[in-house]
This record gives sequence, C-alpha cells and structure tokens, in this order.
Amino acid sequence: MSSVLYDVPGPRARRRNGILTVLTIVVVAAVIGFLAYRMAATGQFSASKWYVFTFSAVWSQILEALGNTLAAFALAAVLSLVVGFALAIGRLSDHSWVRVPVTVVTEAFRAVPVLVMMMLLYYGLPSIGIKMEPYWAVVLALMAYNGSVLAEALRAGIEALPRGQREAGYAIGLRKSGVMRLILLPQAIRSMLPVIVAQLVVTMKDTALGFIITYPELLYYAKLLSSQQGRPILQSAFVIGGIYIVMCLILSGIAKWLEIRTRRSSRTTPFPQVTRATIAAHEITNTQVIATQFDVGPGSDSRKG
Repeated sequence: MSSVLYDVPGPRARRRNGILTVLTIVVVAAVIGFLAYRMAATGQFSASKWYVFTFSAVWSQILEALGNTLAAFALAAVLSLVVGFALAIGRLSDHSWVRVPVTVVTEAFRAVPVLVMMMLLYYGLPSIGIKMEPYWAVVLALMAYNGSVLAEALRAGIEALPRGQREAGYAIGLRKSGVMRLILLPQAIRSMLPVIVAQLVVTMKDTALGFIITYPELLYYAKLLSSQQGRPILQSAFVIGGIYIVMCLILSGIAKWLEIRTRRSSRTTPFPQVTRATIAAHEITNTQVIATQFDVGPGSDSRKG
C-alpha cells in the first residue's frame, strides 16, 4: 500500500520503527540520568551553587543584560530585513552594473564569519582612526551577515515562483517594479517566512558573540557570574540558556501566528463580483495594452508591415 508521498510501512516495518523508537527513548533517558547523577555527585544541585541567584541585584543586572541583547537584536533584525530586500532586488536587476556589484557584496558578507566582522569593526577600525562602540559593532556585523543570507533566501523564493505570474503582470501593463512589489514579493515573503524567522532566531543567538568585544549582553554577564565565589558555571549556563530558549520560542510563536493569520486572510478574502461590464472593460484594457506593445494606435492600419 502506498500514498502520494511515501509507501505506508507494513507490519514488520512498524514493529522495527517501534523498537527503534523505544531504544532511542531509553538511550536519551539514560544519558539525561547519567548527567543528572554526575551533577548530583559533584554538588551542582547544592544551595551554595545557586546562592548567587538569590540576590535581587543579580536579577536586575540580568534584566539589564537582557535589555542590551534585545536592543542589539531589534535593530539588527530590522536592518537585516532592509538590507536583505535591497540586495535581493539588486541581484535580480536586469542591469549588470547593478547586479554584479550587489552579487559581490552579498557573497562577501556571507563568506565572512560574524565574529570576524565584529572584531574588524571594533578592533580593526581604530587602527585607521575610526572608533566604534561595541553596540554598533555588534549591530552592523549582524546586519551585514544576516542581511546577505536573507537576500539569498528572498531571491530563491522569488525565482521559485511560476514564471507565468511575472509574465501575467507584464501582460496587464505593469512595469518590473510593479510586478516585483505587487505580485512577486508578497508571495515570496509568505513562502519564505519560515526561513526568515529561522534566520532571525540565528540573529538573536549571534548577539552572544558580542561578549568577545565587551558588549554587556547576556553571555557577557553569565561569564561574570561564573567567576563569582563557588564558580556557578553550569548554573549560569542554565539560567542564561533558559532565557535564550524562551526568547527564541516567543519569536517562533509570533512567526507561527503571522503565518496562520496570513493564511486565513488569503482564504477569507472574498472574490470580486464579475459582471459582463467588468469582463468587457478588462478585454478592452488588455487589447489596448497589446496594441501599445506593438505600437498600434486606434487610427493606424494593422496591416502595415
């Protein structure tokens, strides 16, 4: 028995899959149990290891570091989207003097690691007399890298659309900017929304690289906490890592809500009522457009050759 996408497993395959599932669960549970045992044996659950988190001043500083992380992420995400749209449209340009430089810039930004960009902006620019704050070094590095990645995702989404939609836009008299803005980009954004959200999650996590250039974000403060009395390294990692997980889940939830909302809006949009008058008007409009493309006026002779 088979379905559209795959063959439905038979009794032996279901039995084998069930055994593999049980073995996987047992192995994962054993690894978690072993790690919990080792943490308990080394005193990682003792009150002295978690004592630093009983102070309100520590939590206020964690909230301040969280604010710094969100501030860098918010601006970097907005700028990455803007740069991504600009680079994607530039790469699809018909003019080589626009397309080639944009392609070079996009590939260069994608090839250089984010940490290298941050270090070049923060430590390299002062050697030529330009001093940059850690915040701007983090934001600009994230913007350059993630903007180039988003540009490639958007370009792929646009080129994956059926070619007939672009041709239909030209047939009703739209220019390339109108076809891109009204037809191609909305569909590409909707289809590539999971990729865009995944890249924004990467942007949020990459803000942690800012601790290397002394930007006071969450990981920077976690490093300070781990150097306190008792060295709560794992405890700091659990707390700060949990905050990162919550932020990523919130971002993914917002993206899921937007995806559901756009699907509902596209399904519930009523179709316009079509009458003979509108059909006649569209026929005349299309005729005029075709006549314009062939430079045929109302009083010209179409038999001229």
